[in-house]
Amino acid sequence: MDQRVKPTPHEIRRARTENPKTRERDLAAQLGISEAELVAAHCGDGVVRIEPRVNDLLTGLEAVGEVMALTRNESAVHEKIGVYDKVVTGNHNAMVLGENIDLRIFPKVWAHGFAAEKREGDEIRRSLQFFDAAGEAVHKVHLRPASSLYAYQKLVASLESSNQEPSVDISGPISDDPSEAGATSANPNDLRDRWSRLTDVHQFFGMLKTLKLSRRQAVRMVGTDYAWLLDNDAVRAMFHHAAEGGMPIMCFVGNRGCIQIHSGQVKSIKPMGPWINVLDETFHLHLRTDHIHEVWAVRKPTKDGHVTSLEVYAADGEMIIQFFGKRHEGESERDDWRFLAENLPRIPSPTAA
Repeated sequence: MDQRVKPTPHEIRRARTENPKTRERDLAAQLGISEAELVAAHCGDGVVRIEPRVNDLLTGLEAVGEVMALTRNESAVHEKIGVYDKVVTGNHNAMVLGENIDLRIFPKVWAHGFAAEKREGDEIRRSLQFFDAAGEAVHKVHLRPASSLYAYQKLVASLESSNQEPSVDISGPISDDPSEAGATSANPNDLRDRWSRLTDVHQFFGMLKTLKLSRRQAVRMVGTDYAWLLDNDAVRAMFHHAAEGGMPIMCFVGNRGCIQIHSGQVKSIKPMGPWINVLDETFHLHLRTDHIHEVWAVRKPTKDGHVTSLEVYAADGEMIIQFFGKRHEGESERDDWRFLAENLPRIPSPTAA
């Protein structure tokens, strides 16, 4: 266990001043603290603590107008420019279903919130930042030149917390992996039977929970007619084929508290070191290819015919990113996407684990 004494808020602010160009996530890691603790240390100094009342936040954000929504995990950063419209509130699940900003949100995971101002030269960058109980970022909203500052300030005032202390209570990470609910008794025949009877991709998580399997355990166990292993470079190849062919895709990046989705074409694919980047007008993606441990093509039955996804996993078994061909409920899968997914380079599948 790490026995280092955590820095005080004053020491954290001094480290921020001394390292102005270091990204918050990286600086927090260097200091041995969570990103939420780094941000909280600046309460009263460009940061206001706000209540993570997700439904109030979502209904208030539309008036702010054009913003940039950011959702990330350890290995991928997903950024979309647009408006928070077509909001569906809920205590267990909330959604934003706008043309550009498309989110699936799990409000109970959102534990800490902050409104932050950061001066860069003559410019002030404003953002809303939300974290889980472990201090990991779940979602951020960055203002843009076209944003309504008045609506933003009104929203911040409505969410402002009575607690403006420069520290937060952090708990350990909480796992929601179905396989950790207990030992699984699933066998390949049972899994294949249940898998074959799926009629909607949204039934998949419930199946995993019933069988006490993680997603990666399931794809390893089910058999190559439903899931097959691809070369790790398949993601790069998929991006280039999709960009060259003008093929619209769906790209999901998530964490425990939020999943963010891009639906549409990808055009500007730029590798840089270990990163592969999509740098389009309203969509930016940054993916660490050196974190890719396995890439699976996964086929799931639905009432509209089977759909095929690419699922990218890190070494710890967590899914980094997921792709589909763009489709709407009630539509069959795109032929060009299915052809691409089925013809990416395969490698022999490992045994179930």
